[in-house]
Amino acid sequence: MPYPELLTQLESAQDVKYRDFHKRLLKNENIKLIGVRVPVLRKIAKDYLNRIDELMSYPDEYYEVTFVKLTAVSYLKYEAFIKYVDECVRLIDNWATCDCFCAKCIAKNRQAFLPYIAKFSDADKEFYQRFALVTLLHFYVEEDYAELIFDTVLKCNTNYFYVHMAAAWLVAEMLVKCYGTALKFIKLNLLDRATHNKSIQKACESYRLSDEIKNFLKGLKR
Repeated sequence: MPYPELLTQLESAQDVKYRDFHKRLLKNENIKLIGVRVPVLRKIAKDYLNRIDELMSYPDEYYEVTFVKLTAVSYLKYEAFIKYVDECVRLIDNWATCDCFCAKCIAKNRQAFLPYIAKFSDADKEFYQRFALVTLLHFYVEEDYAELIFDTVLKCNTNYFYVHMAAAWLVAEMLVKCYGTALKFIKLNLLDRATHNKSIQKACESYRLSDEIKNFLKGLKR
């Protein structure tokens, strides 16, 4: 469908209350929203699986259009996905679009995707780095990738708020799933104070750790 028809489709699914609520969560007044819920956007994205190039040519004047682009690309098989991943990451300007850009094809191609993790984490751009960290969170949280995860966290610029939060989220998940290894890392005190403490806080919010472990972790705050 041409771009005007996509806009008409999105506007017909508009929920004004949801738009206003979601805009407050995004905390970015420069983002223009129509107000379409995620399940609807994902359904629309599936209509473009055979027309990705057409979709990618549309202007990114609305949050929902960019979301549809990234979602459609995330549904592709790995060989097709990587052709568009650089362009997609360049479009990310908020945490919600970033966190929802989760391509399941990476799960079976984790080694092949590692150069992209390195490239995005090396870039001194907030949402490039957040995408790298969130991708690690989605697909790499296990012992075999622990060194990579902690090296990447330390490499990223946690002065960026959304990088700081993603780094803490990732370390917290490592504490939950790879406790012994993650605890050794935490005890090294290599993270900046804010990210160190936020990691512990988020780990302690998980129901998957015992009260005993949570109390111990709280004692490691700086």
